[in-house]
Amino acid sequence: MAIEIGQRVKIRRVIERVPADIIAQLKQNPFGTVKGFKMVDGSGVGFIVQLDNKAATWFFEDETRSFSLIFPDCGGREILRG
Repeated sequence: MAIEIGQRVKIRRVIERVPADIIAQLKQNPFGTVKGFKMVDGSGVGFIVQLDNKAATWFFEDETRSFSLIFPDCGGREILRG
């Protein structure tokens, strides 16, 4: 499944370019919402992700994982499953 704007994702890993405060936030809560796309390395695509504390940065595609699933039998509540 392709990741889309507005979709919830889990940040699976990060490389060293991420500031220390973002890494600390990800250790507490690795979930965020995709707010946009970013061209990286001339051919790849990254995602601009807003974390639940409203901080935002971008991540490579292989650093994220789609996590937003809605199950009709759960009353429309968002269920996060990895």
